[in-house]
Amino acid sequence: MNYEDDYFEDWSYSMRREMQEIVPGLFLGPYAAAMKNKYETLKKHGITHIVCIRQDVEARFIRPNFLQHFVYLLLNIADKPTENIIQHFKKVKDFLDDCFRQGGRALVHGNAGISRSAAMVIAFIMERYSLSYRQASSHVQLRRFCINPNEGFVRQLMEFEPIYRARMSQMNGQRSAEIGPLKRKYED
Repeated sequence: MNYEDDYFEDWSYSMRREMQEIVPGLFLGPYAAAMKNKYETLKKHGITHIVCIRQDVEARFIRPNFLQHFVYLLLNIADKPTENIIQHFKKVKDFLDDCFRQGGRALVHGNAGISRSAAMVIAFIMERYSLSYRQASSHVQLRRFCINPNEGFVRQLMEFEPIYRARMSQMNGQRSAEIGPLKRKYED
């Protein structure tokens, strides 16, 4: 057995129950990483913000446990291929961007940290680093091997790429238009 075999064997069992750092300051994991007995672990990793993803029927057992210690974003999302997750991407990105602007660190979790939460992290990585779905998904999977967004989420993530790229292009065009007249005045 070599190193890769050991790595994948670990992933099959223990690591899927813990959170992993996907990019500096952004962690992805299961609800088990945010349970009451994990407070010290969350503090040790410097977590300041938590995105908790669940659907209504999970609210009794997946809930914010530390409202007095962390800033929470609570999302009601079912893990169904027909669920509209694109509508949540901007809210998650704004929340995470605000966290990082404040020098914070964030955990994104669902129940298992495999489908819903992974899709949100992939969308964030795509837009934040200007990556395609495949690039972002590969990056996230290298850090948390067990991710597996459902087929509907994957389709929406692929559809999201031209949406965020068009938005970025439009924002860049607006900045150029704002700077252009100022530059001319200065040069004149």
